[in-house]
Amino acid sequence: MKDPKFIRNVAIIAHVDHGKTTILDGLLKQSNTFRSNQAEMDQTLIMDSGDQEHERGITITAKQTSVYHGDYKINIIDTPGHADFSGEVERTLNMADGVLLIVDAQEGPMPQTKFVLSKALELGLQTVVVVNKIDKPSRRIDEVLDEVSDLFLELAVDDSQLYYPVYYAVGRDGKAWSELPDNLDEPGSLDPIFNAIINDIPAPDVNTDGPLQLLVTSLQYDSFLGKYAIGRINRGTVKKGMPIVLIKRDGTLINSKIDKIFGYRGLLREEIDGAAAGDIVAITGVAEAHIGETIADKDTPEALPLIDIEAPTISIYLGPNTSPMKGKEGQYNTSRQIGDRLKRELETNVSLRVEDDGIGFKVSGRGELHLSVLIETLRREGYEFEVGRPQVVTIVEGNVTKEPIEELLVEVAQEFLGTVSQELGARRAAMVKQEQAASGAARVTYILPTRALIGLRNLLLTATKGTVITNSLPHGYQPLGPKLPQIRNGALVTTEAGVTTPYALEMGESRGELFVGPGTQVYLGMIVGMNQRREDLEMNVCKAKHLTNMRSSSSDGTTQLTPFTNLSLEQCIDFIEDDELLEVTPKNLRLRKRILDPNLRKRAAKN
Repeated sequence: MKDPKFIRNVAIIAHVDHGKTTILDGLLKQSNTFRSNQAEMDQTLIMDSGDQEHERGITITAKQTSVYHGDYKINIIDTPGHADFSGEVERTLNMADGVLLIVDAQEGPMPQTKFVLSKALELGLQTVVVVNKIDKPSRRIDEVLDEVSDLFLELAVDDSQLYYPVYYAVGRDGKAWSELPDNLDEPGSLDPIFNAIINDIPAPDVNTDGPLQLLVTSLQYDSFLGKYAIGRINRGTVKKGMPIVLIKRDGTLINSKIDKIFGYRGLLREEIDGAAAGDIVAITGVAEAHIGETIADKDTPEALPLIDIEAPTISIYLGPNTSPMKGKEGQYNTSRQIGDRLKRELETNVSLRVEDDGIGFKVSGRGELHLSVLIETLRREGYEFEVGRPQVVTIVEGNVTKEPIEELLVEVAQEFLGTVSQELGARRAAMVKQEQAASGAARVTYILPTRALIGLRNLLLTATKGTVITNSLPHGYQPLGPKLPQIRNGALVTTEAGVTTPYALEMGESRGELFVGPGTQVYLGMIVGMNQRREDLEMNVCKAKHLTNMRSSSSDGTTQLTPFTNLSLEQCIDFIEDDELLEVTPKNLRLRKRILDPNLRKRAAKN
């Protein structure tokens, strides 16, 4: 068992793309955690192990690892940078005694920097600031340090938090300095950050002699050993075979016994006989454990405070597929199978809420990205289902219905500023701040309802030729405002079931933008494109050109079609309106009307 004086628990926090995972890669490699044949020195983003994390280039789930530096064991927690996954940050900060706050030397503190730092300061964690990417040509280190200082002044809970050490790094090259270097090409290492963790971040303030207390902050599964309950030991010691009691959220006590204990070393879990307070361990044998519950000594069961997670802001309908193509492409498509899978997701995804909605489910999360990652995960596991338009989750305070609002930071070239302002004005966004970024672009901060963000990102990307950068952050609640005007044009809806033909699609091109190509199987009521006008347009995209004795098959030449727009999952979710659904299968994404029959649809619209 490691003496708590030689343990450091640190979380790495920052805005997305400021270099958290890259610096952690460097710490893993330079601590000699890997054998020479285990990880290539040019391998990057070792901690981003999920398929979607590789594809999207972001961290989605918080992960813990351990490295050794001299006599010290350093437990490091890598956290996501997107506001949609801030529930991961909130639960894992409970395991840390300090944080490394990574700030980009060009961008400076961004919305998520503010959010994660406020959570760390509320918990009283010691902060070490690392200004990363100081090799950027457009770096502005002095201004960034001033902005960080202003952020601490705004968020600090007590005066001692205003004093923090600052280090400088080029995470990609694995170099760090305690003073700003004159020459970035000189040899270097991350030793200054190792020393900062050991000297500036306190050892765990724990009692190893008292009765056991461990707060479950993460869960993992293994087909051999079942559920792993992961957390930091707050008090006492834990040993293999030890009888314990699990204290549930409602205070219920469940007697259990620890089967195996695992410690972390690099990316591996190593089985150990025991561990003392201050260390982070994974325990098997406690099958009923959930995040936020306490594993305690059997004779003196005392619960730790529950983890308080901020409420979800966006919800969607998710239910079994009801299209004519149901059951053709997915392995799991019944309401019961989907419900069982969502229950399993609730155990590890602390920001998620699931309510039974009769046939389907109302799934609530932190944002569109949070929900789209869940949808993509289910899809890859062989599930087939349909989802509805995202809706905001309102609350009622004193007979007043309130909706969530967000702080939106938009960075865009000056030439597109008018277009962006016009788009946000139509969505009732209030500008609160405008400044010029180091790159010369305009950086504008807006406050707007969360529902106004649905579908906004794709519209702004189109309007600014893909150059806009947007970041949003929850900003509280305000009384529910009037309905937003319709922003999107109408849909092109097919009136026949069958296979699309080039002849019919060529006529469809003149009416709008197509989402399907020739040879695609479609059904009645399926959306195949976007109309040029505000209203929906019904059309037959399966019509073939009939041959007669007056015209041969080659007489009119070949049909030249413009390439169709293949919408991504996020674009599909942004596209759908209240009377539409998105059919999700492992092989395809199909947009459709909620009521497929055109006559029934017209009757419902009149009512």
